[in-house]
Amino acid sequence: MNSASGTAPLAVTSGEPAGIGPDLVVRMASQGVDVPLVVVGNAQLIAERARLLNHCLEIRHWKGEPIETAEAGTLWVKDVALEVPARPGELNPQNAAYVLNCLDEAIDGVLASRYSAMVTGPVHKGIINDAGIAFSGHTEYLQHRCELERVVMMLASPGLRVALATTHLPLRDVPDEITPALLRQVLTILMDDLEKYFSCSRPRLLVAGLNPHAGENGHMGTEEIDVITPVLEEFRERGADVQGPLPADTLFTPKYLESADAVLAMYHDQGLPVLKFQGFGEAVNITLGLPFIRTSVDHGTALDLAGTGKADCGSLLCAISEAASMARSAESGARSSA
Repeated sequence: MNSASGTAPLAVTSGEPAGIGPDLVVRMASQGVDVPLVVVGNAQLIAERARLLNHCLEIRHWKGEPIETAEAGTLWVKDVALEVPARPGELNPQNAAYVLNCLDEAIDGVLASRYSAMVTGPVHKGIINDAGIAFSGHTEYLQHRCELERVVMMLASPGLRVALATTHLPLRDVPDEITPALLRQVLTILMDDLEKYFSCSRPRLLVAGLNPHAGENGHMGTEEIDVITPVLEEFRERGADVQGPLPADTLFTPKYLESADAVLAMYHDQGLPVLKFQGFGEAVNITLGLPFIRTSVDHGTALDLAGTGKADCGSLLCAISEAASMARSAESGARSSA
């Protein structure tokens, strides 16, 4: 199977076993989706969670055979062994290795074209670190596994895409991280992947400043003058459609957004609260700059909801739909350039 052909299934990792990840794949499978997919996780855990949630689910063990559809009530699973039994809502650091094993299976599989893309369920960073494994998030883990100098986190909801120049950093470290080299890499990845996966032939970007009021002409910080503006000028001279640096408190308005393909925020909580307020439950986390497609849910493990039947699988369904759409766009672009 070849990922470029669209015949390989999506890989969906079920995430933290004590969280709502298993609940989400059970609910997703119960209603069915219109793309072929395989859940990477523990088959027994998923079966147990289905019984707990009163869902009748047929689990089929996937061994590489073609899958035409993900029909309602049936779930293909690439089985990964748990280290210890998992209970809803009860974190156990002994299962941290299991979570990473699921990710590694999906990564290895998509790199080998067994999967067309990977969609990740929520993981609990704290419990992985409690197990003695340094882990700051999916984005950084994927970057390390693929041996890349830079990847870009972007969240997308209906009508809005927000990419981040920096990701999971303490706020006091952000200004030092924002360098000309970083911004050049982030802007290049963002524009290339908007064109490749989202059919934006000449992406239109809004770039936020770092400081309040985008620095107020140097009175509230000079990062805009010293770093951000010179890089944007470089890209504009090469024909890129980039506006900024703009004050973050006003760029998220219809005046600006109606003509933009994406916003580039300087740090995590500058852009994501706006997007999640606008589209929580419909937002998708996307990692750009990888040699494959990766999307994810926009929420955490919600331990208090695990096993209750109250978890909403809307974001997972959006992540699956987005991954499938990105794969189609990449395939179409590859055909056009052939």
